[in-house]
Amino acid sequence: MYKRVILKLSGEALAGDTSNAFDDKTINNIILQIKQLIEKDIEVCLVVGGGNFWRGRSADSKMDRCKADSIGMMATIMNAIYLTDSFKQNGIDSLVMTPFKVGAMTEQFNKEVALKYLKENKVLIFAGGIGHPFFSTDTITALRASELEADAILFAKSIDGVYDKDPAKYEDAKKYDEIACEDIIKNNLKVIDIAAANLCYEQKIPVIIFGLLEENSIVKAGSGEKIGTTVSI
Repeated sequence: MYKRVILKLSGEALAGDTSNAFDDKTINNIILQIKQLIEKDIEVCLVVGGGNFWRGRSADSKMDRCKADSIGMMATIMNAIYLTDSFKQNGIDSLVMTPFKVGAMTEQFNKEVALKYLKENKVLIFAGGIGHPFFSTDTITALRASELEADAILFAKSIDGVYDKDPAKYEDAKKYDEIACEDIIKNNLKVIDIAAANLCYEQKIPVIIFGLLEENSIVKAGSGEKIGTTVSI
């Protein structure tokens, strides 16, 4: 069983199967699973994307990349703040840490302070990316996992693991139970950002990629049970 994990969620995951930015039924299910991990004395950090609000330059391909990414960073902060209230309603302490201060709404990331909060059973939500454009939320996930010496990164996806080709397009797509991190990089399998994959490989951080919608998937992944695809190092 792991002692400290970082869970990566897409912004779209917070919307569930609705057309709203947030689906409380889906969010509460995620939070109750995280609560089970905390009750097992597993320290949990969370990184959330902003895709339920903003998808980069998809709105306008002519838009300046730096500005588009800045909006995306703010979208992740909005999601993180929403999640803190959902955690509170479920009796869990949480806070948002960002690479830059956002008034009194977030706390600037500091490794020593973050480790202290984790020992107090607080859930840390990392938002705002790394504070600079051209880097994905996958990258900040790998970065914070490296800094905090996490035992594993849990990537909750809309599909249940890594395939050799898109299972939505090809019926004969083969799912990997395990795949080497270097093979993801070498074959450019776009399941996680290449920069993030490189960092996980360098720092020897195990990655589990699994389907969010599978029953108790977060509990299973966080408890070290076999689920999805394990990216070996």
